[in-house]
Amino acid sequence: MAKLKLGPLVDDKPVKLTVELPAAVHRDLIAYAEVLSRETGQDASAAQIIAPMLARFMVTDRGFAKLRKEQAKATEKKAGKSITARA
Repeated sequence: MAKLKLGPLVDDKPVKLTVELPAAVHRDLIAYAEVLSRETGQDASAAQIIAPMLARFMVTDRGFAKLRKEQAKATEKKAGKSITARA
């Protein structure tokens, strides 16, 4: 069996969002959840796997990581200037 990118699901406090998905994407989510349930032994629904899938996608997106790093540096630089200005 092929190894899935998602592993066991972490129990975390959820934030409720409402989204509309194409029917084909919803069917694929259901199928993925079924395979993940068999692979991990955890009961997983389509709704439960959306957040880990999005998180995994964002972590592996190099362009997004680069922009976040640049944004963090800019924020640190800005914070450093305001600390220096007060001193």
